[in-house]
Amino acid sequence: MSRTAESVSPKHPDKLCDQVSDAILDAILEQDRYSRVAVEVLGGHDKVVIMGEVTSGANVDYKSIANRITGVDDISVRIVQQSQYIAQGVDAGGAGDQGIMVGYACSDTESMLPIEVDLSRRLCKYLYGRFPYDGKTQVTVEGRTITDIVASFQNTSKIELEEAIKDWIDDEHILFSGLTHVNPAGDWSVGGFDADTGLTGRKIVVDAYGPFVPVGGGAFSGKDPTKVDRSGAYMARKVAVDYLKKRKAKEVYCYLSYAIGCEHPTMADVIVDGELERVIGYNLTPKGIIDKLSLRDVKYEETAKWGHFGNGFCWDTPKITNG
Repeated sequence: MSRTAESVSPKHPDKLCDQVSDAILDAILEQDRYSRVAVEVLGGHDKVVIMGEVTSGANVDYKSIANRITGVDDISVRIVQQSQYIAQGVDAGGAGDQGIMVGYACSDTESMLPIEVDLSRRLCKYLYGRFPYDGKTQVTVEGRTITDIVASFQNTSKIELEEAIKDWIDDEHILFSGLTHVNPAGDWSVGGFDADTGLTGRKIVVDAYGPFVPVGGGAFSGKDPTKVDRSGAYMARKVAVDYLKKRKAKEVYCYLSYAIGCEHPTMADVIVDGELERVIGYNLTPKGIIDKLSLRDVKYEETAKWGHFGNGFCWDTPKITNG
């Protein structure tokens, strides 16, 4: 069976918006660790719009943060406080929203991500290191062999890209037997916000585990950790990684779900190599997750660049147990 996954560079319009949302979150949490933040960004064609809900004692310059990341000067901001009806449930220790979170880990790669996701991201990082512009990669595999590569990068000729891909295949000792589709629509010099609009949370599959692992539906960027869309997804990854290592498994899925305003999950299941069981041994309340993963101390802008899993964050690390 063939499996395909894609990756996008940090200069992709959607990723620019994710980074602005998370950079704003970082700036707010740096001043007030207990802030409630839900910020979304729309950008493109010399315009950025920042909207959302923030309840905080922090005072940050939204426009300068957005300008640093995007280079855009025309920036509009519309921020209001979190709804009192949401706040009353969160204040009592409950989840900031209902939602479903999926965690995943497999033994196929060092990153514990599906091989097609791992390879497409590694290729994208490699190309971005040479060509730091808007760009995308897509990798199709059969087993551990790449059968097709797609790569499109701004300000980069087809010849340059083909040479870089060959270098990557050689450097990484990749098994490759197939076709490359390099700038298949032609070389291009207009990218990023000049070519397209971006929106926070529009790359949730790229941000997670690729198209062959379910997503709960909620985006991550711009949300403080009381929002279980983010914190619950990070904890689900942590649980999956722990079970993978502890059981010496090949593949683990973790499923969590929450009701708004309620502390404890409505679902906490793990599937280890096809066998279903309940998750045990974890504090899965929002406060328990925040404390376990120190989510008030994370620099979230980094998570918005290359995906939220498999990049060495604390939720990617297996739990150390005695004995």
